[in-house]
Amino acid sequence: MRQLIDTLRNRGELGIITRQVSGKFELAAVCQAAQRQSEMPLLFKNVEGSSHNVVTNIYGSRNRLCELIGADSGFFCKRWSELMRHEPVKKTNQNNIETNIEYEQVTLLNLPQITYQERDAGPYITSGVFLANDPESGVPNLSFHRAMHVNEHELRIRLGTSHHLTKYQLAAESQNQALEVAILIGPPTPYILAAAATIPKSDSEVELAMKISQEPIPMRKCKFIDLEVPAASEFVIEGRILPNLRRPEGPFGEFKGLYIEREENHVIEVLGVTARANPYYHALLCGSPEDMRLLELSVATQIFQQLSNTLPGILDVSCVPNIMSTVVQIEQQYEGHARQVMLTVFGVNHDYSKSCIVVDDDVNINDFSDVYWACMMRASAENDISVISGVPGFYRDPDRDHWGRLGIDATKPWSRRKNFERTRVPDAHNIDLSNYLS
Repeated sequence: MRQLIDTLRNRGELGIITRQVSGKFELAAVCQAAQRQSEMPLLFKNVEGSSHNVVTNIYGSRNRLCELIGADSGFFCKRWSELMRHEPVKKTNQNNIETNIEYEQVTLLNLPQITYQERDAGPYITSGVFLANDPESGVPNLSFHRAMHVNEHELRIRLGTSHHLTKYQLAAESQNQALEVAILIGPPTPYILAAAATIPKSDSEVELAMKISQEPIPMRKCKFIDLEVPAASEFVIEGRILPNLRRPEGPFGEFKGLYIEREENHVIEVLGVTARANPYYHALLCGSPEDMRLLELSVATQIFQQLSNTLPGILDVSCVPNIMSTVVQIEQQYEGHARQVMLTVFGVNHDYSKSCIVVDDDVNINDFSDVYWACMMRASAENDISVISGVPGFYRDPDRDHWGRLGIDATKPWSRRKNFERTRVPDAHNIDLSNYLS
């Protein structure tokens, strides 16, 4: 992550805030206000009660994510699929590559204590990438989970029922064993992207990070647990998820813009915290564009790969995870093509595809106003909207608020495509206004 921060700073694309900011609500408020105006990441150099710099919105730009994986055309999903076919570059032990990285032992209380939403139970770690090995197969997993600060030696975390780390913890707990975990705050960017991805439980997100990196990632051994972590990680929290123990965690403001109330959740015994010299702490506001971009990476790439393996003419996929909506861009091949796409999408991801909208290649799927134009101008309310009842949706939905599916065929009617040609001003997208304004 530090390399990305340095690149953004050198380009003048990093907003720097030097005035003192409180970690309780104010930092999140500044972040939210800035994100309403631009995708610029922010560096807070003076967070009250902490000596550490805080960065946010680092991954909050789709164009920035495309650049990070080499998707020069802007088609993130297509480039991601290409990377998945690469052979992974081997990770490298720190002793084999000189890193010149200095570390110090700190405590949880030394970390910036950031409370984001009005009803949050207290300070939370929201950008932590959890690294653990499957107790049965040894396959490593990378995943995001929130962690509530309790004291110097305890964090409380929520593990979703569909997460691989949950299955790891249950396997360890069945043997009355604690599960060792390392929480990486500010790891190398490939680890962030791999942690956001959706892959089978038998596959390794660490191996995926090597594919994304395309160059060796220096590693180092943890001090208190038997795990290896990227040497360049800004902070590493070493600990154990304790078996047969649950304690109150929450409320917490989640990505859907709603609160999750207090629940009995898992407990991490913190054994030690390591920081790089002059570290950057990554603060991620849940529900923000940065949160959505990373979650979209997970959902959109999964859907794109399945669609591309099943149907022709798939160009790109975009998701709006906080409203559980998926948009697919296609090059129509035959009548009914869009309906096949919708049904396939509903079968690929049950959590984040409450609705699916299919559009043609002349619609910008990353601009929801353009997608909505296609819905209103090309979709017949009588014939092109499908509702499928009685289908379970988001995994955490006891009241069935998200059951059912909504599909909208917003493509040009197959037999009358010429009647739906969009107006176009030639060369408008090539105009540089600075050459015209005085």
